[in-house]
Formats: sequence, C-alpha cells, structure tokens
Amino acid sequence: MPPQDANPTPSFGGFGFIGLGLIGSPMCRNILKAGHEVTVWNRTPSRMDELVAAGAKRSDSPREAAERSEITITIVSDSPDVEEVIVGGGGVIEGAAPDSVVVDMSTISPSVTVSIAERLMSNGVHMMDAPVSGGITGAEEGTLSIMVGGEKSVFDRIMPIYQAMGSRITYCGDSGMGQITKLSNQIIGLGNLAAMCEALVFAIKAGGDPEALLKAWGGGGADSWMVQNLGPSILGGDFAPGFMVKLALKDLRLVLETAAQLNVPLFTTALVSQIFRSAQRADLGDEGIQAYVKVLEGLAGVEARATRPGA
Repeated sequence: MPPQDANPTPSFGGFGFIGLGLIGSPMCRNILKAGHEVTVWNRTPSRMDELVAAGAKRSDSPREAAERSEITITIVSDSPDVEEVIVGGGGVIEGAAPDSVVVDMSTISPSVTVSIAERLMSNGVHMMDAPVSGGITGAEEGTLSIMVGGEKSVFDRIMPIYQAMGSRITYCGDSGMGQITKLSNQIIGLGNLAAMCEALVFAIKAGGDPEALLKAWGGGGADSWMVQNLGPSILGGDFAPGFMVKLALKDLRLVLETAAQLNVPLFTTALVSQIFRSAQRADLGDEGIQAYVKVLEGLAGVEARATRPGA
C-alpha cells in the first residue's frame, strides 16, 4: 500500500483571483504554487499574461472567474473598485454559486464591506474581509499578516488558502472587523513611519551619523519594523514602492472617515494624513511610503541619507 501524505493539499473547487497589482500578483502566484486551480481577471488584461504563463486560466470578467470557482479572491484599490468587481454589472455576485466564498483582501471601508457582505449573503454567498499587511516582500514570500472578518466557520473552512499567502492569520470577528483591524494597523504603522522620518531629519540636520542612529534605535524602545526596513531604504536613497504613498493616503482617509462615523478623535493620524497628501501633491504618489521623509527634508533643508560608503 503506498504511503499516505500526512499533509495533503486541501481540495477546493477552483479559485478566482481578481486584481493582479503589485501585491495581488505574487499572492496569486503563491496559490498556484500550492497546487490550486486558479482563474484570473484584471482590469488591465495584459497583467494576466504572466499568471496565465504560470498555469492560471484567463477569464473575461469577474462574473466568469466566480462561475469557475468555489472561492473568489479580490484585491483592488478602494471601496468603489471592490463594489464594481463584486456587485457591479458582470461582477462576482452574478457568477458565484450558493455556499461559495468571496474573500476581499483589499483595504476598504468597513461599512462598505458589511453592505457588500449582506448583498452576497442574500444570494447565499459567504464573504470574508481579509486585508493584508507586509507589502510586496510579504506577498512574494508568502509571509503576509492577514486580518480576517466574517463567519468563523467559513474562516476555518478556508484556512489553507490563507496559509498559502500569509504566515500570521488572525480571526478578528464578524464582517467588517478585518477592515477595522487593518485600519488600526495603519494608524500604528504609518504613525511610526512618521516618527522615524522626523527623527532622521532632526538628528541628521544636527550632524548625526546615520549608521549610529539606526544602530541605537534598533537596540531600544524605538525599534520597529519601520526602523529596521525603511530606515536603511531612506538612508540609501531607495524609494521604490513596497507600499505606495497614494495607497497609504487612501488608507488614512478610510481611517478618518470611519473615525468620524464612530465619533472618535484621532489627532496624530490626521496630521500624518496631511503630510502624505503633501507628498502626493509633490508627485510622489507612486513612490514607497518612505518618501514621506522628502516632505520633511524639503522643510528642514537637509537630506537624510547615508554619508559614508556602505552606510
């Protein structure tokens, strides 16, 4: 008798993947690598080519992708985009079968998420909101943090698909709570980035040594993912996007809109949002979020860059 695989690949009735941008494309590739059948769709058709070459099937609409799939994943830019691909004409809702699952991994409005989930459920289709954190590197390496809201039984049922894309998967509660958790994550992460950028500009303007600054911060209470990852990027003049300025600005807009609905004052977040808006106005919208520092540099009259070879 042949040996049994102790951890067989779970069998699902096909996946749809909608949204093949900088984050979505490597996420989709990881699902393919896990041995699943995937049908893709993207608003710009040429972005499907690379995934099709890797084994995915092409579709002509979100509806067609959903028709072929037990689980349909969407990851697009903003709330209106999610509404368009899921409940718009030719959308997922027109093709998804009863008891299938839609997993929206975009970062969007929690209230819009709940509204879409209710519309899908009226057709017998489950929805999970599962926004991600970790940027392009996390998407490529399959180490994303995934924050999930929706029915717990459905979360458990499709856990293997989250595990194909992320290393930390957290169930956050009912529909919309994945989005709330992600937005709270952005308050912390982008606020931390802002503080690091201020610290760099402050210390380097005063003559601080870039190597010494990062070494000191990394050994104490100021250490963070931003210090470890984006500090060296700034000092090296690397502003390639792991996560774009324009998307950070969108996320902060969602935070402030939701805070207004909840009647919660957010002082620091509002200021950070305005500096990101200044960065976008300076044509930095497609650069990485570390370009936040350029606004401060312009005001302070200094560039926070490494001053020694190899620093």
